[in-house]
Parts: sequence; structure tokens; C-alpha cells
Amino acid sequence: MWLRPEEVLLKNALKLWVTEKSNDYFVLQRRRGYGEDSGGLTGLLVGTLDTVLDSTAKVAPFRILHQTPDSQVYWSVACGASLEEISQHWDWLQQNIIRTLSVFDSGEDITSFVQGKIRGLIAEEGKSAGDEEDPERFREAVLRFERLFGLPQREKLVTYFSCSYWRGRVPNQGWIYLSTNFLCFYSYMLGNEVKLMYPWDEVSRLERTSSVLLAESIRVCVRGEDHYFSMLLRLQQTYLIMQQLAEYAIVRFFDKETFNAEHPLANPLHIMQKALEIHARNQSFRSFFRLPQEENLCEVHESFLWVPFSHVNTLGKICVSENYLCFASQDGSQCHLIIPLWEVFSVELPDRGSRALTVCLRGKRALRFSEVRDFERLAATIRRKCGTAGSPQHYISNPDEEGVMVGQSQAVSTEALMNVFHPHDAENLDPKMLKERMKEQSWQIHFAEYGRGSGMFCTKKTRDLIVRGVPETLRGELWMLFSGAVHDMTSHPGYYGRLLEECMGSSSLACDEIERDLHRSLPEHPAFQSDTGISALRRVLTAYAHRNPKIGYCQAMNILTSVLLLYAKEEEAFWLLVAVCERMLPDYFNRRIIGALVDQAVFEELIREHLTQLTEHMTDLSFFSSVSLSWFLTLFISVLPIESAVNVVDCFFYDGIKAILQLGLAVLDYNMDNLLCCHDDAEAVTVLNRFFDSVTNKDSPLPATVQQASATANDKSIQKVDISDLIKESYEKYGNIRTEEVENMRKRNKLYVIQTLEDTTKQNVLRVVAQDVKFSAAQLDELYMLFKRQHFVSCYWSVCSPALQNHDPSLPYLDQYQLDQSQFSSLFNLLQPWTTHTHVRSLARSAFRLLDANGDGLVNFKEFICGLDILYNRSFTEKLKFLFKLHIQPGTQECKILPSSRFFPPAEDHSFSTRLSDSAEDGVIRKCPERGRAKVDLQEYLKQWQEDLQRREENIKDLPRINQVQFIGLTKTLYGVFHGTEEEESLYRAVARVTSLLLRMEEVGRKLQESSLQKTPQTTPTSTPQPETSPTLPTSPENETLAEGKGDQPESPASPQETAPSHSDITPTSTSRPSTPTSSPTGTSSPVLDTPTDTPSSPSAVRDGDWSFSFEQILASLLNEPSVVRFFERAVDTDSLIAHACKNQLKVAHFK
Repeated sequence: MWLRPEEVLLKNALKLWVTEKSNDYFVLQRRRGYGEDSGGLTGLLVGTLDTVLDSTAKVAPFRILHQTPDSQVYWSVACGASLEEISQHWDWLQQNIIRTLSVFDSGEDITSFVQGKIRGLIAEEGKSAGDEEDPERFREAVLRFERLFGLPQREKLVTYFSCSYWRGRVPNQGWIYLSTNFLCFYSYMLGNEVKLMYPWDEVSRLERTSSVLLAESIRVCVRGEDHYFSMLLRLQQTYLIMQQLAEYAIVRFFDKETFNAEHPLANPLHIMQKALEIHARNQSFRSFFRLPQEENLCEVHESFLWVPFSHVNTLGKICVSENYLCFASQDGSQCHLIIPLWEVFSVELPDRGSRALTVCLRGKRALRFSEVRDFERLAATIRRKCGTAGSPQHYISNPDEEGVMVGQSQAVSTEALMNVFHPHDAENLDPKMLKERMKEQSWQIHFAEYGRGSGMFCTKKTRDLIVRGVPETLRGELWMLFSGAVHDMTSHPGYYGRLLEECMGSSSLACDEIERDLHRSLPEHPAFQSDTGISALRRVLTAYAHRNPKIGYCQAMNILTSVLLLYAKEEEAFWLLVAVCERMLPDYFNRRIIGALVDQAVFEELIREHLTQLTEHMTDLSFFSSVSLSWFLTLFISVLPIESAVNVVDCFFYDGIKAILQLGLAVLDYNMDNLLCCHDDAEAVTVLNRFFDSVTNKDSPLPATVQQASATANDKSIQKVDISDLIKESYEKYGNIRTEEVENMRKRNKLYVIQTLEDTTKQNVLRVVAQDVKFSAAQLDELYMLFKRQHFVSCYWSVCSPALQNHDPSLPYLDQYQLDQSQFSSLFNLLQPWTTHTHVRSLARSAFRLLDANGDGLVNFKEFICGLDILYNRSFTEKLKFLFKLHIQPGTQECKILPSSRFFPPAEDHSFSTRLSDSAEDGVIRKCPERGRAKVDLQEYLKQWQEDLQRREENIKDLPRINQVQFIGLTKTLYGVFHGTEEEESLYRAVARVTSLLLRMEEVGRKLQESSLQKTPQTTPTSTPQPETSPTLPTSPENETLAEGKGDQPESPASPQETAPSHSDITPTSTSRPSTPTSSPTGTSSPVLDTPTDTPSSPSAVRDGDWSFSFEQILASLLNEPSVVRFFERAVDTDSLIAHACKNQLKVAHFK
């Protein structure tokens, strides 16, 4: 065990210890009296001494001391009761510590680091039993986590570990904290504090690495910067948790996947380490056995299974879910089977001595398991689940089925198209047909020996038969079995028929795209030259688009579905498509084909590992990613003749993506010499295309009318390659690639692919925006990250935040990230250059309304940054105009602040989709269900684009006049802007002077207008005396609602605090002037307009809503106030404001 470091002045006091091993920094010692010399006199004396001096416990016979070359002081760091135990500690120190210590300059630093590391290991062992055994310790860690990183209590700490963080070549011993949304690290050593906090949604790389200096570490890449964490006591456990948390962030924020209430990850506010482990275990279980998404792993038992065909017991694990009993061997025999629990009718316990149980199945079959540790519990579980598992009455293979499925109003094909257009001829004695019958006979023998259907044993022999090619008559059945589609269809009886009824007659963009591609799907095949095949293809694709609108329809789905329909019945083809799109090739068929890009990255890794000669020749392997994309999207169907491609599909349904990767490597390996002679990409493409044209299937029984003969089929000078030989070679050379390894590579590369796409989006957005603003490239980059992070921050602590819908990768680059009013207000308040404390919310609300150019309730980055650019970098006139527009009533005039440059991104940034939104009466923005995929009015779109291109610089004369209520709001805003500045008093006085001057000018102008219109004398009504106190500008923040919602209401009564200064303040004959400061709108001293109390009121005072000002008047008046001009022309420290926003963005979310 590890010991808390304590000084040992003499490492061999009284010669009681013998050194067994030593190096420059550690010494492993054995206590005399133990081991080899335990029988001697010295051993007896030492044993007696230990007993006399320590009556409570014997001294541990082995220990490890830490030393430094320049010190005589030793520190005990570990002890053990046996040589094996202490050797484990010694080996760990050798692998993780020794090489690290060489980077320190002094012995004191080495000792300090070792002590900190050992203490961390002790604490790690103390909590290794989990939070449940020591909840108090975990609560202390949670409090420490919240105090160190300032995160809200809603941020759930999942776990924490002791480790070292490498800054350059110097390790910093500390603690890594893994929470739902963040990876955090804290260290404090020798006065040096290190604090890191990175959100999981920004992690682009997460992998285990090793180097000369670091024995083994975890590399985390965030925004292009690498961070290394090492010396973890349980490195693999830590890595898996980090991987699960990063994957969970992708699922939540990018895939927008939701979970039902019973799911362990349903609530991000209560994520626990155990929940992550359960989720990962269930995923792995379903993936291995190809089971429906509803299945969860309930129990696991290690046991032996009697295999009748080989007459041996094979060691493996029994996995029990809600509806299935599965077994997978662990002895290398590659044997596994799946038993639906509704097929079980009894469980017997024949031999308690061998802890065995027999599971009896329908059809006179039985499975015998032995050496099951908890066999009685397993038997009880199976019996209980046999009673609850329903027996689906759906999937019954009957060749005499009716042509119309029961309960459906639409005719559905119940025959594979190949049987309709190329029926099997039993009397044909063609050599190819004879070989086909031999294949069928081999499979019939296999079925008789290993079983048929769901309960079939899958072994190495099964794979060998697959590699040689599946018979045409069995292809549909075996595809359904090996893909797991048979389980989906069995557990959802009647589902396909109901889908067809629901989507009958519906119209959508997916339906239009399907119609467009129907006649492009295997057009050479007779089945798709008739209405039978076309109609079946239409129904399957439309039903799937209706089932999964998130995917809908994407190109390449039509090609794959066409092949499925050739060999499977229509409903079976539908469930095969579900298995491919949702389980076997996840994220392949969407707008960004993320899944395909991930597998391209995996393919590149495998090329580097297995084809080193090709890697050395080609510096950039991205060429292979681009040229092989169609291989993965269509499973080689688009590049191989159909009679050869189906053999590839056979292997895919048995081995998954591993089979496609293997075949891709085999193709490159076969063409290695020719590829090494290529000088450019075009030559390499030609080489590969010529190779695919030479691939044939010499055993295919299909007639010439069905086969897709290439242009070089009759060219005898070209060497032919048989598809069976190519597949066999791929398994012989690359069959050692494990499925688990491929899945781990997929997870690792998915982070990189998503962040690469995000970086591409950022670069395109900044390229469009940079030409319209005066921010530097670095500032724009930081502002974009703030804008993007604001979207995620608002989603971190919500179970299912509606703000997640504001991110749509299918939209043009500028509109992929958008902020709603709440998100915008938080970020705007962080970045706006003035401290407007009094009515900051109303100012942000008005700015949002102004910047929301299209009125959809969302602001994109260009709209946001153009508004911010005015406040930071533009002239006094532009800033004042921005503030002026904030107070113009909505609907008065469409006020845009964007410059005359293009609003839309370049043509290549556009997609065929646009955002459709409807404003409800409650003000909530509701998106169209097919957001990003709805039809676009191209004429209106082009018209809007043309108007934007022709937009000229706005003239200040085009701005509407501002009325009384709006002018009051503008004045309040100016007071708020000036609050807290060094020249606060002079600025207040300047605004007061300008206000007084404008009011007098307006009054004089109105009197002159009235006098010119008067034709007959009128009686002046008696006016009400004004109060003696001098009125001030509005002070209450609540009055902002008046400025925003009321508009001109001249007859509306108002209190003196809610109206403009009375007529006694603005008549031309009054002697008003700035007086001593009194109450200000911000709660501090501010100037007011001081007027005589005996000045009579004017008749026009009752019509205080009639007067208004133009922007030119306000601008001219403020230009005469140098202090105001200086204030707005003052340079803004952009970098400091951005740094402040980065530091406080999470804190604002915390206290919001």
C-alpha cells in the first residue's frame, strides 16, 4: 500500500533492512528475518525485536523509500506484505515516475513532486470504492470543485482523479475534475497555480498516447492546443469516462438526441459515473448482438456452453436483456448466438454439482450451460422473463403469402424483386447454377448442424461460407438475420403498414427528392424499369423518411434500397434500411454525412498502419478519403457491378463496417505498384476505376440481362479479378482488425470530424464578415467563439433546452448559429462598452429588435457583429444614430444597420434550404418541422438578395422623427451610458443643455406655425399651475416600457416624473439654465433644468405629445458639446472587453 511520505533518517538503521532494488530516486528494501535469510540468527533477532518494540502490529516486511542523489534524507512511500505486492508499486513507479523526475532541476522539486503524487494516489485509493461508500469525501470534492471553478451547483461533478498536467516539460501534480459539461484541472505547487476549464463541446481530440518522457498519458486537444494528463492510478477508467462525457456532449448539442425519462442519461443535471457506464455497456451489448434500441443489458454470467457440433464446452458470457438470451465465447472460437426468450418454454437444473442449467427451446432444441456461479438466479431470471416476453406473430417466412399484406390499404410486394424478374430455375444445368446449388447445399448442411434463424450458432465456419458468397435464394433471409433487422421487424408487427397509411398522400421536400431519384436507381435492372420495382422503392423510401424525419432522404439511400429490394421482401427491405441507417452506419445519411467522414478518418489511420509504403509515397492521404467516400456510402455498389457488389453486402451485414474497411485496404494493396507510379490524383483515380472495371463474379448465376457488364468486360488484355478472391484476400490480410478497435477509432475520430466541420463553418463566416467590420482577425475569432459558446452555455443546464433548435448545420454558414433574445441579451451586456446599470435589459432588448433584420426572433453572427462594430469602431455620428434607432417605435420605419455589403454569404455557401419561422401570438418563435429542408421561393430569395446588393449607405435624412416618449427614452439611455465615467457631471450637464435647447426650439417652431394658421382670435384656456419643483428627465427603469410600447398618446395623463419638462421649462421667454445637480436617472447626482416657479404655462403644454425631433437636430445639438463628442470618439479597448467577456460568460449564466 502507498504510505503518506515520512522522513527516514537512516535507510539501514541497525542493519535491519536489506536493499533488493534501487535506482537514482527509489530504493526497494526487505526486512531482515523475512525471505531468504529468515532462518538465520539475524532473522530471529530481528523478528524478536519487531515483536518487542511493536506489540500491536508487525512491521511490513517490504518497503519503498524515495531518495535524491544530493540528499541524505529518505522518505517512505510504500510498504507491502509480500514481494508480489511491493513489486506492483515498484513497477508503477518505474513506468510512470522515473522518466518524469529527470526534468526537474533540484532535489527539492523532485521530492515535492513525489510527495504530492503519492498523497494523490492515497486519496485516489481512498475514494476508489466510489461515492456510495464515502459520500462525505465526494461532497467535499464537489464543494472544492464549485469553489475553484465558479460553476453553478447545477453543474454535476461526475468524478475526480489525482494526476499530473504537463505544462511544457514540467509536470504539475493536481486533480482532474470531470463534470457533465466541463473538463477541469487544478494544481497548486510551490506557489504556482494552474487552473484549466474546457467544455466538452470544444474537445477535438481525446486519445491515449505514450512517449519517451511520458510512459502513458491522455491527450486532450482543445481549439488546436494539446494538453497531456499522466500518472493516473486508473488511466483506462479515466479515459473511458472522458470519452463517454465527450460523446454525451456531441449527442446532446450536435445530434440533439433526447432520451426517455427512464434512460440513465435523460437528465444532464444528475449524470453519474454509474449511469455513463450503464449507457456504454448497453450500447456495446446492442451493437455486438445487433439488437433493437429498446434492449438493455440486465445480467451477465460467465459460463461454459456445450457446443454440440464440436462436442466441447466453450467458455463465454451469458447476456440477458428484456427479450433476449445471448451468448458470446471468450476462447477465440468466435461463437455466438441469440435466443429470443419467447422461444424458451422451460429451464431445468439437471446438475447442481456442476452448477449447470438447461434451456429448452421450441423445435426440440436445448442449450446446456455449466459452471454458472449464480445458476439459480439465472434460471429464475429466464423463467420470469419467459413469462413476460411477448411472442410476436409477425415474421413468418411463407413463400405462399398473399400479394397484399393484411390490414393495409396499399398493395405491398411480398416477394423479392429478383424472384419476380429472375425466378429460380431448378432444372437449369448450367455450370454456374450447379455451383449455386452446391452453395445452397453447404448452407443447408450448416443449418442442420448449427441451427437456422435467430437461434443459429455463428462461428468461423459461418464467416467462411459468407466469404465464399451467399446463394441467391438465401440472401434476403441471411441479411435479415445477420443485420439484426429480423429482431426489429419481429418486435414491431404491423409497423410498416401503419407508416404507409400515415404518409400516404403526404408532400414534403423528401418526397420530391425521392421522386427525382427513383429512375436513377439501378436503371439497367429490369426490376426498376417497371412500375412494380419503382413503386416498391417509392414506398420504402417514403416510409423511412416519415419514420425518421431527422434523416428524411439522402442520396445513396436509393441505390442501397434498390439492392435490398432485389433480395428481400418489401417490409424486410424497410427494416434492413433501418438497420443500416440507424445502427450499422450511424450518421451516414444526413446533410453533413458525419458518419462517412468519421469512417474516412478511420480508413486513413488503417492505411498508415497497414500500408506504410503507400503512406511514405503520398504525403497527403486525404485523396483516399475523397475517392473512397462512395465506397462507404454505397457499400461499393456504385463502383462494382451489381453481381459483385452483393457479395460485399453479404460480408457487410455479417461483419459491419469492418468488412468495408478491410476490402478498401485490399483494393489499395492490390493496386499498390500502380499507385506508387502515379504522379497526381487524376492518375490514381484512373488506376482505381480501371481496377473496378476488371472485377467480376465468375460464379454469379444472374443472366446477362441483369448483370452490369463493364466497358472492358470483353477486353481480354485486362486481367480479371474475381470478387470472391478479393474478399478472401481482404480477410486473410486484414482479418485481424477487431470490431472493438474499429468502434474505438470511430469514437476518437468523431470528435475530430465534428470540430473540423465547426472550424470550416467559422472560417466561412469570418471570411464573409471580415470585409464589413473593423475588428482584427484575432478579435473576430474570439468574438465568434463567444457567440458560439453563448449558444451552448444556455443549453448546459437544461434537460431539453429549446435553444438547441437555434443551431442548424443544414442552413447556410451564417445562419447555423443564432441567438434568441435571452441569449443575445446576456452576451450583449457582457460586450457593450458602456456601464448602463439602470436599464440595461431594455437597452439589450431594443438592440436585439434592431439587429434582428428579418424579424424571425433570432440574430446571426453577422447581424450581431455589425451592431457591435458600430459601438466599438465607428464614428460619433454612427454611434448616435444607433442609439437613436433603438428608440424608434417598431413599425415606424424599417431600420437596418447592416452596411451596404452583401448580407448573404457567397453562392457556394447557400444550400437548397432556408429557415422558415412563424411568430405566434405569444411571441414565441416556432420553427417549421422541416426546418432547413422546406421549399424556397427562389424568386423572392433572389429579389431580396438583389435588394441587399444594391443597398446604399443610409442617409440621416431618411430617419423618422422621434416623438416625446421616444426622446425621453433616448435621454435616459444617454444618462445610463455616461454613468460611472470620469466626466460624468459634465456629460450630464451637456445632455441637460441639449435637451433644454431642443425643447425651446421645438416650442418656438410650433408657436410660429400656430400663429400663421390662426385666422380668428381664440380664447386661451386657463391652465393649471405647475408644481414649484423643477421636473427632471424620467428616472424609473419601468418607464422604458412606455418608451417601447405606448407610442404617441397626447391625451394620456402622466405624472411629472413620466413626462417631458413642462412648458414653464421650455417657453422662449423663460430663463432656464443648468443648475446645481440633483437626482439623476442613475441614482447619482445629475443636472436638471432650473426654471422660475412663477412662469405661466402655455396653452400648448397640454399637447405635450405633439412635438418631435429629427436626428439632424439632435446630432447638431450634441456636436456643440465637446465632452459628449470626446466620450463617443474615445477608442474602445476591444481586447480587454473580449477578455472580460470570456472570463465572465459562465458567471453571468451562473447568476442569471
